[in-house]
Amino acid sequence: METSLRYAGDSTALRVNTTTGNKKQPTVRYVGDASALKIHAKQRFHFDSDTQLQLTGELDTRIGAPTFFSALLRYFPPELSAKIGAGLQYDRREKLHYTVSGKKLFPLTPDGKVNFAVKGRCNVDKEFKQPTPSGAAELVWKIIDFQKDQDLRLKVGYEITDKIPYVQVSENNWTFTAEATGKWNVKYYL
Repeated sequence: METSLRYAGDSTALRVNTTTGNKKQPTVRYVGDASALKIHAKQRFHFDSDTQLQLTGELDTRIGAPTFFSALLRYFPPELSAKIGAGLQYDRREKLHYTVSGKKLFPLTPDGKVNFAVKGRCNVDKEFKQPTPSGAAELVWKIIDFQKDQDLRLKVGYEITDKIPYVQVSENNWTFTAEATGKWNVKYYL
């Protein structure tokens, strides 16, 4: 199970994320876009090696109520190098809506260290009247043993719907993300 605490003041936030599981590790993130202490939890239930149910929730301690919940059925067809998901989401502002998402990797090198990724999501209200699509295209370069015991991942992306370019640099336990709008965050995996 993955849980995280996020605290924010007027313009800064310290996010502490404690994760237990196979691949993810605990994280601490500093960002400038939150305004309260939020408790996040994520649990994945694996049906088989390619299918899982992912439950995610958020509690905002400032208002004392849940602000987000989602239940997504996710499928990872290995022959396609893709991720596909569908499910329900609830958030305090938009209420209940359906969501579908997908991500596809296109290897650019035989060793798979340089990839082009396309990802998208579409949320639809419960009457199927107001779709809100989003998507991004990313160029990802993984550099294994950049220096001794140091792996590096460089990502350059473009958020298609909002037309926002972004850059992400990950090094072992650190991840730094910056958008062309001036928003940025730093994440540290404990």
